[in-house]
Amino acid sequence: MFPTPIARTAPWVQRTYKWLLPAALIVWLLPLIGIAVTSIRPSSDLAAGNYFGWPSGFNFIENYSTVFENSNIGWYILNSFKVTIPTVIGAVGLSCLTGYALAVYKFRANLLVFFMFVAGNFVPFQILAIPVRDLTLQFGMYNTTMGLVMFHVAFQTGFCTLFMRNFIKGLPFALIESARVEGVSEWKIFWYIVMPLMRPAIAALSVLIFTFVWNDYFWATVMAQSADVRPVTAGMNELKGQWKVAWELIAAASIIAALPPVAMFFLMQKHFIAGLTLGATKG
Repeated sequence: MFPTPIARTAPWVQRTYKWLLPAALIVWLLPLIGIAVTSIRPSSDLAAGNYFGWPSGFNFIENYSTVFENSNIGWYILNSFKVTIPTVIGAVGLSCLTGYALAVYKFRANLLVFFMFVAGNFVPFQILAIPVRDLTLQFGMYNTTMGLVMFHVAFQTGFCTLFMRNFIKGLPFALIESARVEGVSEWKIFWYIVMPLMRPAIAALSVLIFTFVWNDYFWATVMAQSADVRPVTAGMNELKGQWKVAWELIAAASIIAALPPVAMFFLMQKHFIAGLTLGATKG
């Protein structure tokens, strides 16, 4: 059912694995390395066609400072935090409640409700662009931070509920039954018994949803038009000139925009891995 650990495989398999793993890692990192190198190239290199060669100079400070001077990237990063943090809190908070209900309570429509949450994950989000845009216009939420937050919470809650329900299913149900026998209310059981055990799952989901929403480009362009609302992924379009594209500045802005989710992952790496491991093996 599970793959054989590398330590138990044949010697030639272990040697092949040790050679292929670094090679695969380098191939996977090549785009990021290319963007990082481009972000410190002089503009003259790109104009001369030196896209992949060794840079003729290193304009690290100049390129990164120009990004902040020639665009509102600082404001766009703040906008991204305004959208991402409430979305993480809302989606993870709702999924804790819905996941607990679907995992603990047995009612007739349990599987139907769970299926609806799961089915929502298979709907291509591109086909929702026009209905969502029309809906936000009708409610006066188009081109607003609240509109982006509400949509992301609604769209991410399905996946979060699936994850939380599977995680809670793996918890020892005897703890809940014992608390019920002692007369503890359902809310206190959830808050004081189940929630502390869900910390790894909450951390893992927080990292995933933070990354998904922060890196979103499609809805950032569909539902946000003004600079007051536009997240950083859509705001980087400012760096494209009418006649010339400053790729070194766009690359620098991309590196800056990628720092928050990377930092969050490393800060919560331990809980992230624990949450994925414990929540992925129960059905």
